[in-house]
Amino acid sequence: MHSPPFRADHVGSLLRPPYWRTERERAIREVAAKQEAIGLHGITDGEYSREWWHLDFLSQLDGVTLRENPGPKFAGTQEQPPVPTVTGKLRYSRPIMVDAFRFLKSITSRTPKFTIPSPSMLHLRAGRAGIAYDDMEEFWADAAAAYRSAIKAFADAGCTYLQLDDVAFAYLCDPKIRDACRKNGDDPMTLPGRYARTIREVVRGKPAGMTIAMHTCRGNFKSAWVAEGGYEPVAEAMFSSGVDAFFMEFDTERAGGFEPLRFVPRGKKVVLGLVSSKLPQLETTDHLKRRIDQATKYIPLENLCLSPQCGFSSTHHGNKLTMDEQWAKLARVVQVSQEVWQ
Repeated sequence: MHSPPFRADHVGSLLRPPYWRTERERAIREVAAKQEAIGLHGITDGEYSREWWHLDFLSQLDGVTLRENPGPKFAGTQEQPPVPTVTGKLRYSRPIMVDAFRFLKSITSRTPKFTIPSPSMLHLRAGRAGIAYDDMEEFWADAAAAYRSAIKAFADAGCTYLQLDDVAFAYLCDPKIRDACRKNGDDPMTLPGRYARTIREVVRGKPAGMTIAMHTCRGNFKSAWVAEGGYEPVAEAMFSSGVDAFFMEFDTERAGGFEPLRFVPRGKKVVLGLVSSKLPQLETTDHLKRRIDQATKYIPLENLCLSPQCGFSSTHHGNKLTMDEQWAKLARVVQVSQEVWQ
């Protein structure tokens, strides 16, 4: 399958070499070439053009301010990412990361893939309490309009494969996150539907020839995570988001079983995140094939692809594994995909 999502795909972020800040263009050229060499078709800049998977983009929207994380916190690490809050009118008034996409496009002959945080990320962590709008419907309308402008800017630069990164749906499978939502002034039962509705508005009328995927996970920061619980409570809402494909993590018990895949709309693709980007151990070919086979009870094999469950370096810190271990895992994804979908 040579249109996105690809049978062997990946979420986007890759471990940074020590010189990535001082020699960014060299680092991006090298990481793109390495992805091509192991047989990937969707090529990212490893997110080397940013420090954080979400904050660099969100903080450049008009009306967004970063503040200290009040909780829930990432387990096993003292440092916590800042939280975006909306302190003024939300607007996309200037190009954000479009130059980074253009550079990536200029150095690969394959499909350049770019990732940005989902609009849900403007709301989830701080919630209603972190949004200075009187009228939440106006906030969501402005969020959708800002994102439509962003997508148009990427499309005008030649982007045909864009990914919205979204922890909101998977976080809301966890009771402690739902409790935090209530404290923030929200009803966690209605949020998945609200997020999905906004994403539908964002992708409505998306440019012809552009694939928009959504990646959802339970947090990824220095190999730590935030949330636990299967997708069942949010699956129907999530799958109504209107995107073309869903990157979903299924690497551990923490992510639950494949049963929620029964709600996937006909023709939509699911990229099974079966390979851990958090742990160094390499998954066996047999294990991955067995898991793919289990998923086909709920969704046809032709609608499935394979990837790691998250990025390897969602933030500049990176996860706790080596470059060699990372590339071995991506090579395993390519190998298994070739054997399963010959």
